[in-house]
Amino acid sequence: MRYVEAGGVRVSAIGLGTWQFGAREWGYGDDYARHEARAIVDRALALGVDLIDTAEMYAFGRSERIVGDAIADRRGDVFVATKLFPVAPFAPVVEWRARRSARRLGVAHIDLYQVHWPNPVVPDGPTMAGMRRVLDSGLVAHAGVSNYSLARWRRAQDALGRPLLSNQVKFNLAERGPLRDLVPWAQANDRIVIAYSPLAQGFLSGKYDAEHLPAGSARRTNTLFLPENLTRGAELLDVLRSVANRHGATPAQVALAWLIRRPNVVAIPGASSVAQLEANAAAGDLDLSDADDAALTEAAEAYRPERGAAALPALARRVVGSR
Repeated sequence: MRYVEAGGVRVSAIGLGTWQFGAREWGYGDDYARHEARAIVDRALALGVDLIDTAEMYAFGRSERIVGDAIADRRGDVFVATKLFPVAPFAPVVEWRARRSARRLGVAHIDLYQVHWPNPVVPDGPTMAGMRRVLDSGLVAHAGVSNYSLARWRRAQDALGRPLLSNQVKFNLAERGPLRDLVPWAQANDRIVIAYSPLAQGFLSGKYDAEHLPAGSARRTNTLFLPENLTRGAELLDVLRSVANRHGATPAQVALAWLIRRPNVVAIPGASSVAQLEANAAAGDLDLSDADDAALTEAAEAYRPERGAAALPALARRVVGSR
């Protein structure tokens, strides 16, 4: 397993995202929560995957409880990260909710506590005052943000008056915005970019095309899965398959390996099974060549999916038609 060192921490380049732990929109029931989730965490730790990311809003705290149960006797092996949902994110509220997350996780301290989204109304000053409280008390070891632009990441760090270790953002071969500014800034300033949705919810797995769309509500509103966008993505997916074939790997593993080849980037794919976790972890040992990287990057830059307002009519047809 490859590791990333920055800001005084060392974490696995492939982590484990746990949005689906306890979340019914992914179609996983109680049996998954009681048994499979624990097995996934156990296997992740055995393979050197030590970054486990959750959030208080995932299944309304249930994901944190599931993670807490799974790491109860392995706390020293885990870099546990969770996130504050920024409703009324004033200092006392931030402190209170951090303590509640720690209780659900069953930990004395949270390794990385992140602001899940920038609040569009409340500036970061009051939120960062709360972050200072939990850092100073030892309840939190490192503070971070999520879904922040570079400008707001820097402003929040100024408000905190100390480093914000990380910014967790959507980042994958099909959605490469962080490459423009977040990744170079993280590399230059000893910070980490945590890539969520690193496989674009399975778009980069190579399993889907315009005739074979994914089932389930979680992907229904993702414009990448519009038939026209899957057709436009055929060249990118073909390159992924070609590189994967050369390495005896899967397209998903290649997509993850491309991400963590970027400096100061870690990826946190989810896993529906132990087998999927093992496949994701193996991407941490996959060495792409410069030629592989260039071919993937070129194909990714050529991919132009319909987004925003242009995609709304097709998205509406898909959502209404799936009911």
